[in-house]
Amino acid sequence: MNAARILQLAPIPPEVRDILGADNQLVAYAKGSDAPGFDVAVTTSMAGADAALFERLPDLKLLLCNGTGVDAIDLEAAARRGIIVRNTPDEVVSDTADFAIGLLYAVGRRIAEADRFVRAGRWGPERLPPATRVSSMTIGIVGLGKIGQTIAARASGIGMSVLYTGPREKDGVPYRFVAEIGDLAGRVDALVLSCPGGPATHHLVDRAVLERLGPGGILVNVSRGSVVDEAALIEALAAGAIKGAGLDVFAAEPGLDPRFLGLENVVLAPHYASVTAETRAAIGEALAGAARDFRAGRDVFNAAR
Repeated sequence: MNAARILQLAPIPPEVRDILGADNQLVAYAKGSDAPGFDVAVTTSMAGADAALFERLPDLKLLLCNGTGVDAIDLEAAARRGIIVRNTPDEVVSDTADFAIGLLYAVGRRIAEADRFVRAGRWGPERLPPATRVSSMTIGIVGLGKIGQTIAARASGIGMSVLYTGPREKDGVPYRFVAEIGDLAGRVDALVLSCPGGPATHHLVDRAVLERLGPGGILVNVSRGSVVDEAALIEALAAGAIKGAGLDVFAAEPGLDPRFLGLENVVLAPHYASVTAETRAAIGEALAGAARDFRAGRDVFNAAR
């Protein structure tokens, strides 16, 4: 076994690849083939890895994951096989939280719409309707993990009031807990999604929740596209049943429902919340460090534990 090799299961960002490849030989995986002899592999949150893939990698002991989400990785299968799963939850927190607030401003203050308005030569002959003040909003955060708590801190610093929901109330946080997402949506000006994907949150935001959010409400999603019933969201946006939405994630990335493109009251981003030079460098260093620690026999954070 060549300890310097890492099996690359999916395309990874070039900035991360350069750092990880500085001390390791990255070897592209031939999909559907057996790949013995690799103790370390790297994937992404979107590509993941399932039990069938693990069967084809009999020597795998460490799976590096570019990204926070592990819903596309079979953690139970990894645990059974004794495979450590090292994702990067801490490295993406700050920039993802910033982007969530940025999307809220982009929708509430109509920033993207104003840009299109000027570029189209409409300034002068027409007037852009008034925007919505963001600093006085009450926002509801769905999922008060590390990213959610950082969004809450950013929002509080701007002057917003913060409520939240999740599987359970958290100790030691200064924000009010609301047990049901529908009740939360009915009490806020903006609903911000920062929860994990997976079966437990599939279509958590459905037509009923959007109705509770109402015609003055804004939806921001920096979690997973699966959390939102997109058909219901498009219907609500088109009908003015909610004010607008800022979306960084979609159900079928990199594709998206083309009906989004014709809506003025939605801001669309290409799963970009954590894409900064600083975060990419931090992810690369974290994954490279995990590979070094594993090979030196030191403890490595394990999301499958």
